[in-house]
Amino acid sequence: MDENLIFDLVRQALWIAVRMSAPLLIVALVAGVVIGLFQALTSVQEMTLTFVPKIGLMLAVFWVSMSFMTSLLAGFFTDRLIPLIEGG
Repeated sequence: MDENLIFDLVRQALWIAVRMSAPLLIVALVAGVVIGLFQALTSVQEMTLTFVPKIGLMLAVFWVSMSFMTSLLAGFFTDRLIPLIEGG
């Protein structure tokens, strides 16, 4: 294995990590902005108001996108890593 192959694998692995975490991070960002605007407009400063809906939405999105994440990670392993392991 030369270093170019290792750098390419690390780059692809990081891109896979970004693609897997993007749905959760986008939902957390949107929920945080919406809840922050709601708190600013109504002057309600309750900590559970920011925490509970954001966690609930992230759990729902994680449950919905689990098959996407699993297929993405399994595809990376079967297409890139397992042939490298088998080839030596």
